[in-house]
Order: sequence, then C-alpha cells, then structure tokens
Amino acid sequence: GRDATRAFATGDFTQAGLVDDVSGLSPGEMLAIRSWLSFYGDHYDPVGKLVGRFYDENGAPTDALRQAEAAIEEALKFKAESELRKQQFPPCNSEWSSAKGSRFWCSRQSGGVDRDWTGVPRKLYRPGSRGSHCVCVRTTGPPWDQPHSTQHGDRGDLDNPHLQEYPGCQPLAEQCVLTP
Repeated sequence: GRDATRAFATGDFTQAGLVDDVSGLSPGEMLAIRSWLSFYGDHYDPVGKLVGRFYDENGAPTDALRQAEAAIEEALKFKAESELRKQQFPPCNSEWSSAKGSRFWCSRQSGGVDRDWTGVPRKLYRPGSRGSHCVCVRTTGPPWDQPHSTQHGDRGDLDNPHLQEYPGCQPLAEQCVLTP
C-alpha cells in the first residue's frame, strides 16, 4: 500500500502529490482530509494500518498522526468561529457588469444566513487578512458582542472598527452601486 493522503486535500494526483505529508496544509484542506476519512470509515471495513508516517510497525499512532489530528481539531474550531462571524456579518449579495459596475445589497437571507434584520453593506477588514469583503451589518440594537447591554447607541454593529462604508453610498442604504 501507499499513503497518498495529501492528494485527497490538494487534488494533486501526480507522482509529486501522491504523498503522505500533510504538514503545511490549510485548515480547509485538513477538513477535506477529515471528510475523506469519515467517508471511508462509514463505507468500508478497515483491513489494517499502513506502516509509515501515521502508524508504526505495531499499528500504534505516531507523533505525525497526533499532529494531524490536532490540526484537524484546530480547523474545526476555526470553522465554528467562522460560522459565528458569518452570523454577525453575513456576506452581501453582489453582482457586477462592465456596463453598470458593482452592486452590493443586503436582504434577510443574504449570504445564506436567515435572520430577522436586513442590514446595510459595509467593507469588512479582518486583522491579518488582505483586502476586504462585503458584509451586511445590523443597524439597530446593541452590538453583537454585547447582546444584553443597555448602554449602547442603538446602532447595532455600525461602530465596529473593522468596518468601512463604501464611498459614494448612503450610510443606511440597503444597497450600494459602485459605477465603473
């Protein structure tokens, strides 16, 4: 047998990609490996363990396996945090054409997040990330991280320091058009 775990995450099924080294893979790629393992665990009976990077000659887990499992756990935490952030700042709906430019808008289902508020489009900058992306921002009530606060300006998350208005768009408009 040959372990080609990395290829199931990267899609590189060339000789160079058919290897067992998963170090340096992204959280998303580690979750792809987890999905692959779950699929095979659910649909096939194990017949043994391959001696190599993840199991020793006695079938015992190696440090490399423990490191891979820890990376998968970190990826699961990252995914859960990402889902929470998506609840706070759902992605905008958007469209682009060369004639009309870009249009961003918010609805009660934009970004695949059902909610009881519409919100307004804003650029969201994440610390450590390059660039921004459009999110819908609540305009009333307490900030997301202070749901029970009575000491707030009834502005939702509009005052979040990682947000920026789109130039030329009305501050409380549910849609924004940026012409070419």
